[in-house]
Amino acid sequence: MAFTLQIGESAPDFRLPATDGNTYQLSDFDDAGALVVFFTCNHCPYVQGSDEVTRQTAEKFAPRGVQFVAISSNSIVTHPEDDFPHMVARMKEHNFPWLYLYDETQEVALVYGALRTPHFYVFDGDRNLIYTGRGVDNPKDTSKMTVNDLDRALAEHLSGQPISVPLTNPLGCNVKWNGQDAHWMPAEACDLVFA
Repeated sequence: MAFTLQIGESAPDFRLPATDGNTYQLSDFDDAGALVVFFTCNHCPYVQGSDEVTRQTAEKFAPRGVQFVAISSNSIVTHPEDDFPHMVARMKEHNFPWLYLYDETQEVALVYGALRTPHFYVFDGDRNLIYTGRGVDNPKDTSKMTVNDLDRALAEHLSGQPISVPLTNPLGCNVKWNGQDAHWMPAEACDLVFA
């Protein structure tokens, strides 16, 4: 069985607190024509390096009914700066155009099969997975990127086209799991096959 969600599978539900003081679940986004759920954190250089490109993508597609939801699941034992107060402070500083949810138990990261930060999942209006993987091909230094896979997938979907590349390898720091070495990844995650 694959560790991460497979193309065509349904979005798992969640109920998580956000930095805006509210708690959100999947059904709160029923009005969105497409939903981008991505796993992220505060400290990762791949996240920090690509957040502004992610912002541009979110702002570009928001008028077309696309909702972005970020989730941080990292163990604060490994990286204390990934805790909820730092999440609140980061959102206040950067005013990102997405909700920022905290998955303290890591249960949501497990059911989605989050591998790295950032790791993107794009769901259609029926909440079936149509794209998963990286946002761009050089998230640590977007001045060197040559492709924005997330932008392409959303543009293709919203224009009624099939997703030309529905699966890419997420690029970034691995998710920091509770009780594990900082670089540990589930064994099943090592068997992924990408087109």
